Amino acid sequence: MSDTGKGDIRSALSNPGGWKSLIVFSVLALAWLAGFSSRLFAVIRFESIIHEFDPWFNYRATHHMVEHGFYNFLNWFDERAWYPLGRIVGGTVYPGLMITSGAIHEVLHSLNIPVHIRDICVFLAPVFSGLTALSTYFLTKELWNPGAGLFAACFIAIVPGYISRSVAGSYDNEGIAIFALMFTYYLWIKAVKTGSVYWACLTALSYFYMVSAWGGYVFIINLIPLHIFALLLMGRYSQRIYVAYSTFFILGLVCSMQIPFVGFQPIRTSEHMASAGVFLLLQAYCFLTYVQGFMTKSEFRQFFVFAIAAATSVGFVGIIGLTYMGYIAPWSGRFYSLWDTGYAKIHIPIIASVSEHQPTTWVSFFFDLHILICVFPAGLWFVIKDINDERVFIFLYAISAVYFAGVMVRLMLTLTPVVCVLAAIAFSKTFDIYLKDETKKPTAEEIEEKEKNDKYYDKVGKAKKPSSEEGEKEEGLGMNVKSIVVVAILMMLMLFAVHCTWVTSNAYSSPSIVLASYGQDGARNILDDFREAYYWLRQNTHEKARVMSWWDYGYQIAGMANRTTLVDNNTWNNSHIALVGKAMSSNESAAYEIMRSLDVDYVLVIFGGVIGYSGDDINKFLWMVRIAEGEHPKDIKESDYFTPQGEFRVDSAGSKTLLNCLMYKLSYYRFGELQLDFRAPPGFDRTRNVEIGNKNFDLHHLEEAYTTEHWLVRIYKVRDLENRQRSLDVSSKPIKRSSSKKVGRRKKGVIKHKPSVVKGKRNKSKKQTSTKKTK
Repeated sequence: MSDTGKGDIRSALSNPGGWKSLIVFSVLALAWLAGFSSRLFAVIRFESIIHEFDPWFNYRATHHMVEHGFYNFLNWFDERAWYPLGRIVGGTVYPGLMITSGAIHEVLHSLNIPVHIRDICVFLAPVFSGLTALSTYFLTKELWNPGAGLFAACFIAIVPGYISRSVAGSYDNEGIAIFALMFTYYLWIKAVKTGSVYWACLTALSYFYMVSAWGGYVFIINLIPLHIFALLLMGRYSQRIYVAYSTFFILGLVCSMQIPFVGFQPIRTSEHMASAGVFLLLQAYCFLTYVQGFMTKSEFRQFFVFAIAAATSVGFVGIIGLTYMGYIAPWSGRFYSLWDTGYAKIHIPIIASVSEHQPTTWVSFFFDLHILICVFPAGLWFVIKDINDERVFIFLYAISAVYFAGVMVRLMLTLTPVVCVLAAIAFSKTFDIYLKDETKKPTAEEIEEKEKNDKYYDKVGKAKKPSSEEGEKEEGLGMNVKSIVVVAILMMLMLFAVHCTWVTSNAYSSPSIVLASYGQDGARNILDDFREAYYWLRQNTHEKARVMSWWDYGYQIAGMANRTTLVDNNTWNNSHIALVGKAMSSNESAAYEIMRSLDVDYVLVIFGGVIGYSGDDINKFLWMVRIAEGEHPKDIKESDYFTPQGEFRVDSAGSKTLLNCLMYKLSYYRFGELQLDFRAPPGFDRTRNVEIGNKNFDLHHLEEAYTTEHWLVRIYKVRDLENRQRSLDVSSKPIKRSSSKKVGRRKKGVIKHKPSVVKGKRNKSKKQTSTKKTK
């Protein structure tokens, strides 16, 4: 090899910048791979399917867009939802998720890679988790240093607080929204640091993508103005923040209004008024700064006080006047519920009925964030200690996110990224201290001077030098302490990785439509009752049949069974949902009148008393009553469903109104004949651990059409009037009834059934009403 080649190799090996770049690239690639792999447990254990409730509508909408084009998607009237009202999909969704999946599908097919849109939807969130790690790295790098950025990227790749909404199959808006959130914040920090119109425009475009993806964009459009307002109060005004915010606000406002679902909300709702107010305040502050150069200090002081007072008065009166006249909409109920935790339960029970809208417990913080929530305050202290313009932003983000995450479980998702960033800063700072090389090599002059001093002390004996053994002992003690601290931190990080893997595997990788039970020998049994019932509906009912169920299951019925539903998870029409709740809460005759008025053909209920499934409709029933009472207070009263002692019971001591309502009868029909095992009496509810109080009853206006193997899903057909033939006669497709004894075919004597009991698992199902157990 020539000397020139050897020189090039030596220069490459001695180039620290090249090695740093290689390390950064390797760590980020491994973080992306780890984040993607940790989200595949659901696919490996079950199969490649869409999870939960909302993802089924998102997949159905994406499939429609791919099949019929984007223009037809925006004008799509979904007649299978909210019968008889229907739904205009293009104007009632954030289309960013569908557009992203459709664009990926189009690119892959242009490259002759025939991937079905369903697979793209299943794996979209795991892929975007890697992009989130990259954006978090760049944000933390701008705030602190590249080392902290690598820590933050690794943390957010595997932290359960983010994985809970981004596992494979969880095709929801948050899967791409967190990437858009962090990337927007990174671009905003760059705009503030540089004062560049270029970076401010990129921030506005990233914000536009966020607006198209998730309603949480309101958090951005309030946090960034708060950052500017705080900088003005701190006396940190500069031309950089003026250029950055003015460009971002104007361009972001115009772009956000292009989303049909958003429309004119940015200029007509109270949630967006803070951004406009800060924009006007910034213009006024800039004008006063300009005028200051033409006045004396005393004149400017008087003018400043007068101008601020006048501007504040005019702005305040103007907002009140516009709100009173109806030009500016007041705060929405969802926003009120963030400040008053009891507001939703009193005024909007449909919001309070969702488990994600409940206050967060301390256990949830540790469960989703583990050691990061403990280190997070240290990172916040390091940021405050060395504050600057961009670190003011991360401080405000941390404080506001902590508050909102404490109010609502769902907003833990917005807290997780900033916890990862600040914990990464804390770990990076700690390692900088304990891995710092403090040994300094002496120069030739220092060595010569030391030798002279040694000779001098040896001759005169004025002072005793420390022996070499004592010096080594002192230095070794410091190194031992540092080593112990470093090893302890590495062990904590290892435990964090183990915890994240365990939580992801056991808590967040179980699809809601497929359940798993475990026998006494540890063998796992798959309970596929949901898909079994939806498949039966698809094959054995008329294509225009209307199915009534609680709104939780509307998206799944429309997506898997392809049948028309009365209500679904969109929950945009509280009156329609209340009417369904009234039908479920009324007796059979009154409910039949409601169902006839809504042209209902089938009624679907979820019942978990056989297998011990706690997310069934009986446990959600009180929320049906509360929502119905809000619209029909004369007909439905919550107190009628409690005992005189104030207990909600389904046994013989339960309320007569409860024991005779439609939901009770549809759930427990023929259940009194079913004996689960020899130790329990017939009709023993494993979920509520009681023997039901009303066993011997018949249905007069409905008939059982299908019950799944484990009784988890029960479907009833609404009977026709005796003197009328219904238009949707399905006589050409006879109703299939299972011949298995497990589904409770009527026989003489008692039906015996020994299904597996579902082990408790952590899921994101709707709120389950607690019931007092009867001994």
